Amino acid sequence: MNRFVFWALALLAACAPSPAPTREKPTAAPPPAVVPRPAPRPALATPADVGMSDRLIPSLDSILEAAIADRASPGAAVAVGRSGRIVVSKGYGRTDWAQGAPAVTDSTIYDLASLTKVVATTTAAMILEEEGRLELDRAVAHYLPGFDAPDKASITPRMLLAHNSGMRSYHVLYREAKGREEYLKAINARPLAHPPGAHTEYIDWNLIVLQLVIERVTGEPLDEFLRKRVFGPLGMRDTRFNPPDSLRPRVAPTEVQAFRGGQVWGVVHDENAWSLGGVAGHAGLFSSARDLAVFATMMLNGGEYGGVRILRPETIARWTRRQASGSSRALGWDTPYPGSSAGRHFSPSSFGHTGFTGTSIWMDPVNRVFVVLLTNRINPTRDNPKLGPLRSAVANAVQRSVLGDSLRSREPGGR
Repeated sequence: MNRFVFWALALLAACAPSPAPTREKPTAAPPPAVVPRPAPRPALATPADVGMSDRLIPSLDSILEAAIADRASPGAAVAVGRSGRIVVSKGYGRTDWAQGAPAVTDSTIYDLASLTKVVATTTAAMILEEEGRLELDRAVAHYLPGFDAPDKASITPRMLLAHNSGMRSYHVLYREAKGREEYLKAINARPLAHPPGAHTEYIDWNLIVLQLVIERVTGEPLDEFLRKRVFGPLGMRDTRFNPPDSLRPRVAPTEVQAFRGGQVWGVVHDENAWSLGGVAGHAGLFSSARDLAVFATMMLNGGEYGGVRILRPETIARWTRRQASGSSRALGWDTPYPGSSAGRHFSPSSFGHTGFTGTSIWMDPVNRVFVVLLTNRINPTRDNPKLGPLRSAVANAVQRSVLGDSLRSREPGGR
């Protein structure tokens, strides 16, 4: 069975009504963590090997080199894959604007910012739901007793993931709170901006709270759970929170922040994640293009990669489907919409996310293609609006290279 048919059947299964799966009680002992031998890297292929145009690589070269010359970012790493094989995995430019900075490669490590929400926290929640340890429609307060303000009684993990909890992160918490307990107390004390479930507003607090739920359910820090259950088994050696000093030469520096002593380098840029100790549900994960290529390959292959199963295909199909009319949000993931970083040609079944530091990932189960773009566009300042057009241009170039595809645009103007 080819992967297109496999994904189509998974999508149909996810959409069909069915009885709720039998779940273990939330208090049941967790299954033992299985850490298989790390999986091998995806096989390399030429574009022609996987039904893509040979113009893909020259097109990406032109787009990325022009963007760096325009100072959209000092450098970038790109990975593109189709049908389980990698056709592009390379770097452009340098890690910093400083003379003599290292050249970017596919193993350069970037601060992923909000890609943490999906690659880390959402994936952990998907695993726990499959195991019956997390119920999406049960009150968050059931798992997290400190989340007990009366106006938050009906907030569920599903609302946190779909960003319709009603919370609004209008308060700069890192200036007054340090650590998990203080953050939970501060978030719990802030009044809601909307009734739970009534309004979609993308905010970091949702995934911070979900992190605390996950850690309460698993009994271990989020980074440890992911190391044992996702990144270790997949052989994602560059992917971690709080990279050690030994990896610092491979890390791309981010913003210059005077209150933090200068340029942020090898430490999470996001101030709330920094105040939480570097491990947070919304930000803090570092990774490389080559590692994220493994993750994307796993997701497009129905949750399995290199003989290691992380998720079930029906779980991926269900979690990457839009949750409400009028919103592009799936569970944790985003989906394409006019003007999004997915460009104009990723299918409606696609899913992805962006990160404030200049990162993005998009996967299309219809064309079986993914694109990873990692930059440090906030180096030396966040006042840099040039990455949006770059993200779209890269995504468009990738989809236009798929041969034999009846290319359709989601926006006026066609191709």
